[in-house]
Amino acid sequence: MTRIMVVGAGIAGTAAALGLHRAGFEVTVHEAHPDTGADIGAFLTLASNGMRALAQLDAAAPVAGLGFPLTSMSVLDEAGQQLAEVPLGEPDHPLTRYRCLRRAELGAVLREEVGRRGIPVRHSARLVGLTEDADGVTARFADGGSATADLLVGADGLHSAVRAQLDPAAPRPGYAGQRVFYGCTTEAAPPGGPSDRITMVRGSGAAFGYAVSPAGETFWFARVPGPAVTEDELAGGSPVRWREQLLPLLRPDRTPTAEIVAATSERLMVTNALHLGPGVRWRGRRTVLIGDAAHAASPATGQGASMALEDAVLLAKALRDRGPGPAALERYEELRRPRTERNIAVSAQLTAARTAERSPAAPPARDTERPPARVDEELLRLLDWDTPLPDSDPEPEPDPVA
Repeated sequence: MTRIMVVGAGIAGTAAALGLHRAGFEVTVHEAHPDTGADIGAFLTLASNGMRALAQLDAAAPVAGLGFPLTSMSVLDEAGQQLAEVPLGEPDHPLTRYRCLRRAELGAVLREEVGRRGIPVRHSARLVGLTEDADGVTARFADGGSATADLLVGADGLHSAVRAQLDPAAPRPGYAGQRVFYGCTTEAAPPGGPSDRITMVRGSGAAFGYAVSPAGETFWFARVPGPAVTEDELAGGSPVRWREQLLPLLRPDRTPTAEIVAATSERLMVTNALHLGPGVRWRGRRTVLIGDAAHAASPATGQGASMALEDAVLLAKALRDRGPGPAALERYEELRRPRTERNIAVSAQLTAARTAERSPAAPPARDTERPPARVDEELLRLLDWDTPLPDSDPEPEPDPVA
């Protein structure tokens, strides 16, 4: 049986392990951290295309039990006036709706699925080197150990050690021009409305989004243009300090954003929006990258997790349909690179527009006020587990977000 080693036990890595296991390969996962408690305070929105991908891994149902659904998006201006309200994704079925959930919860459920299916996970295995040859690929770890497989999948995120080994000259992730604040509070009282709606605010000083769970938790983010947060600032930062930075940007507007942030006590964090430029090398002789390791975008489109889940399904299908060799890796890249780099470009455009203008923070009106996007039938065919991958490229997609 073909042995496949996955480096990274985050969302991309666990999803890849599930897909490869379903395709009949012998899979092991190697994770650098001794545990998986990172990102406890951060949340994400998982789009309908991500839920569709999870369904092909038989993992949509447990994920649908997390967080709460989002079926519509409202857009406000700095005066609190509604500019648009549009449906999100595919709201008619519980397993295809957008979901708002904590990143750590999604990771935990996927790891539980990995464990339930008997896929081994080795922690404290920080990759420091790899060697490819005609017989296989060998990974070396910081603790002095090593592992050998027929194929290595690099799913170790934005600062990928696999990518650095695959291409030592690869550019480092770049700053996208925005600080991103994340918070959660039960003390805020934003205007009433359905709990399945996310509200985007085109504020005068920040891009702001918030959603209120059925239990009354307000999850929010703010994207603020300006210089990157330094390592010293991060080391010395605190929720109080981050609130002091953010509130002056929100208070001039007649929206609930300042009150939401003021009501947030401990569950508040900040990070830099980073991205990878186009043209990153994705594969070697027996190595391939997926998720943020290959195509990290700034967070403006909210598609990072969903793109990684798509990767996991299509990589598993490519290896299943074409065998675990260079032809499968090439086909995977042919199918995935145009879509993921289009997402990077759109996200960068939205980020750059906000950074340059310091005005509307949500996607431009031509994006938020359009009619609901049709389901991308070509994407659904590609993701469908029982449909073989096509021998030629599909037609170009009309939209980077499914």
